[in-house]
Amino acid sequence: MANKKKKQRHLTLTDRTYIEQELVRGSSFTDIGKALGKDPSTISKEVKLHMETRKASGRAHGCTNCRNYKTCTLQHMCGDRLCNRKCKQCRIFNYHYTCPDDKQIICDIPLKPPYVCNGCEARQVCHLEKHVYYAKKAQSEYEATLVKSRVGINMTPEELSDLDAIISPLIKKGQPLSHIFAVHANDIPICRRTLYNYLDQRVFEARNIDLHRRVRYKKRRSNNNSPKNRNLIQAYRNKRTYKDFEFYMEKHPDASVVELDTVKGTRDAGKCLMTLLFRSCNFMIIILLPRCTQECVINAFNDLVNTISLHLFRKYFEVILTDNGSEFKNPWDIEKDSLGRRRCYVFYCDPYASNQKGKLEKNHEFIRYVIPKGKSMQNYTQVDINKLASHINSTARDSLNGATPFALAKLLIDKRIPILTGQFEVSPDDVMLKPDLLKK
Repeated sequence: MANKKKKQRHLTLTDRTYIEQELVRGSSFTDIGKALGKDPSTISKEVKLHMETRKASGRAHGCTNCRNYKTCTLQHMCGDRLCNRKCKQCRIFNYHYTCPDDKQIICDIPLKPPYVCNGCEARQVCHLEKHVYYAKKAQSEYEATLVKSRVGINMTPEELSDLDAIISPLIKKGQPLSHIFAVHANDIPICRRTLYNYLDQRVFEARNIDLHRRVRYKKRRSNNNSPKNRNLIQAYRNKRTYKDFEFYMEKHPDASVVELDTVKGTRDAGKCLMTLLFRSCNFMIIILLPRCTQECVINAFNDLVNTISLHLFRKYFEVILTDNGSEFKNPWDIEKDSLGRRRCYVFYCDPYASNQKGKLEKNHEFIRYVIPKGKSMQNYTQVDINKLASHINSTARDSLNGATPFALAKLLIDKRIPILTGQFEVSPDDVMLKPDLLKK
């Protein structure tokens, strides 16, 4: 056994089994504690707390428990002079009379260490009350106590009310718990796992249904069912595949990468969103397109270049990684302007490999909190979409160690980009990710 003290660690079944074995051998609490790396008082408390008490057998009552039992010759204590039996052999006397010479045997083992009869040589023949320590029983009692101690609410009604006043309004605004903990970590006296448990127990005004991610994901589609033409190299992918992207990044490790995609509302040819996300800081730009076509995408890029200047675009949009959507299949007009000047490099993910631009796919969840799938975007303006992007970029993330994309964008990209794209930083408690954000 280890000699180093295992501070602040509970006893295990192995430890308890060792204690039981050493008690049988007659070892002291000090020796057991040294072997387990525990204080002797810890071993003493463990034994006294979990020892099992067995009642005395029927033979341990009356004369049989008297120190003079073997030599006792008393007769006629009941007054019957005709009885020839010795009183110690009479059941009536043992249960209804008291012997004046009775000297009951009292075991002193429960009164001093080790407090149990595990190591007593007379244990098998003794009829007195016994105290025995069993490792498996002690472990079961410990586990039951551990579970019981964690059931219920470990807070006063006043503390629970104060926590509810902080948590519920923010959850109802659509804020994820990662954002709430990042902003109010000093005001929340419990961990996130405990908070989820309290929500399950419905002790707050907010409910599980108010949390966006408390639902199951649908089953992922297997790659084995991909179409036969999956590996076909089409013209727009020539020298722009994901392997080409990795090769380019090996040569240019400091290149700024922007992930590109679109988010559609309804299935008709109405308005949609074009999203661009900086990998370095998770800052996302959202542009409202009148239609999800190649022409609208190219016009959006031209407008973006005119807004932030060609110099800034070349520096911070050097590499664009997108999927194989039909709206992005004209990389030539995206990479170069009308004068033939190169402004970026476009690369495409492998088919059915959305994880290759997973940061942007994750950010689309925040958009769906406000604009659910299937909802038309016809009534939205670019001002509304800038407001949505501002709230998303002001949401703290676990992946950013509690920081917001806005905070990192100030350090990693030009400060003019958020301003020129119409975004503003939102106060942490004012962040809302619910459809009410864009309610007219």
